[in-house]
Amino acid sequence: MPKPIQLAPAAKPVLIPSPVKIASFALALLLCIGVLVYGLLPGLLAVCLGYLWAAALAGEGRSKGLRLSPTLAAAVVVLLPLLGLGLLLANAKGMAFGAVGQYQALMHLLAGTVLEIRQKLPADLASHLPAELIAVQVWLADYLKSKAQALTGFGTAGLHGFLLVYVGLVVGALIEGTRVGGTSAPLRFAIRQRAGHFIEAFRQIVIAQFWIAAINTLCTALFLLVALPLFGVNMPYVSALIALTFFAGLIPIVGNLVCNSVLALAGVSISPAVGLSCLLFLIAIHKTEYVINAKILGKQINTAAWELLAVMFIGEAVFGLPGLVAAPLYYAYAKKELQAARLV
Repeated sequence: MPKPIQLAPAAKPVLIPSPVKIASFALALLLCIGVLVYGLLPGLLAVCLGYLWAAALAGEGRSKGLRLSPTLAAAVVVLLPLLGLGLLLANAKGMAFGAVGQYQALMHLLAGTVLEIRQKLPADLASHLPAELIAVQVWLADYLKSKAQALTGFGTAGLHGFLLVYVGLVVGALIEGTRVGGTSAPLRFAIRQRAGHFIEAFRQIVIAQFWIAAINTLCTALFLLVALPLFGVNMPYVSALIALTFFAGLIPIVGNLVCNSVLALAGVSISPAVGLSCLLFLIAIHKTEYVINAKILGKQINTAAWELLAVMFIGEAVFGLPGLVAAPLYYAYAKKELQAARLV
């Protein structure tokens, strides 16, 4: 079990006055809400990631192995993304635009599949579909086409997103690289406590979800690239489906539902039998994921699936997609603060 993260140890035990602690919680709440209101969630997540990356390179909590100085660790975190971007631009010209075009084509394929679902199903089964389903098909097809059209402006949005994430990485790395000694200033100490709990929540839920998404993506890639071709089935837009599985899988529960629906629809676009095989595969992999989630995530934050679904539903209703993504992290942070106060 890793040691809880502390941004800076206190020079001596500090008794935090109640008003100061309340002020630190108020500042944390304003930060969390402001991040969602002004679209800064990628930057906040990058700050946490940059700090954890730099702390890992500096060997925090590790007595053996390679350990860099905090300043050098921060420099590595700042420079490596620029080096990676340079190599990508030098060796993969047009790859980003090709990927966007591939996702646009995939959205149009799914929209066409939704509209033609009755023609693709056996006549006996199609006759039992309610007439009201036609309106749902048209709405879903129009929604998918609108998402394909929205990808046209991905270039500018992608550049803005990269800059926001990179600035966040720099800030997180500098927090570790410019660490100072303990402080007895009450408000500063309280804010460091809040930040330490937030980053620990990030480490527990987001990093764990990364491994869950990676395992899910590996299984999906084996299914699409190995299992289906053995039966002479070649799924369209395989690379886009695999990438979508990973990035959507970073969002607990809901992300899996999204990529599973896309994968099943892509299978139906070939034939109902392929769509059924995709559905059976997804059921099997989800049974495995229950064990993985319980092992990786459940034991760390002691959170049930219904709790995550409830907070994600509220987050999406209030703040849209950013609220959906941030809800599990915010909930894990709130729970950690309550646990630290011995209230839960």
